[in-house]
Amino acid sequence: MRIALAQMAVVSDVSENVETLHRAVRFAIDRRADVLLTPEGSLSGYTHEFDVESVKAGLAEVTTQAREGGLALALGTCFVEEDGNCYNQIRFYESSGSYLGFHSKTLCCGTLETPSRGEIEHYAVAPLRTYALNDVCVGGLICNDLWANPCCTPMPDPHLTHRLKQLGARVIFHAVNGGRSSDPWSEVNWHFHASNLRMRARAASIYIATVDSAFPTDVRCSSPSGIIGPQGQWVARCAERDEEFLCCDIPL
Repeated sequence: MRIALAQMAVVSDVSENVETLHRAVRFAIDRRADVLLTPEGSLSGYTHEFDVESVKAGLAEVTTQAREGGLALALGTCFVEEDGNCYNQIRFYESSGSYLGFHSKTLCCGTLETPSRGEIEHYAVAPLRTYALNDVCVGGLICNDLWANPCCTPMPDPHLTHRLKQLGARVIFHAVNGGRSSDPWSEVNWHFHASNLRMRARAASIYIATVDSAFPTDVRCSSPSGIIGPQGQWVARCAERDEEFLCCDIPL
């Protein structure tokens, strides 16, 4: 599988995100990638307060471009489904353009008091499942789903990488949009995220493709973007800050 990653600056302006996604899709098609992975909220912005119609229109543009180029997508966005609930999603599309379904963020971040406050109040959660993406069984995870940060996870860690492997997944697509700043604590978060990516890939003996937002571009991302192999080794890796598109083959 040839995987493209778009480490991009995810902003609150949907039209700006769509423009960046178009560039990422062109890059992936030019590199003959099988699938493109984008960060958490890369279309809508990382918020439950987005213009629903603008996101739907942008989604139609990006998925049409990918379909015409024969590119599958693992697209990070927040989205209001027909049930009226807002989900923080990775939406999976085959290279033919067929929509397979979505993974919703399961370990939504929240405070540790009762009741918990934060994004946990705004997003619905759907059952964990896998998808046959171009005949390869894959799964999706979003940000905290993978590392269950103890500072913002009020529920037990369900070890979702392991559960996806049990469901038959061979590759996990991990979309990230973590908090980052120049504060020294960001260094702690960076190493926690990087270590968890490698350890959980090794524990489940599975490939993990992961990509973070690069906003703001002058600050290091909250987590490294790249591809980790089943032994916990980095197969490919982006720079630690600023926009970068990457393409890499993994053997399956």
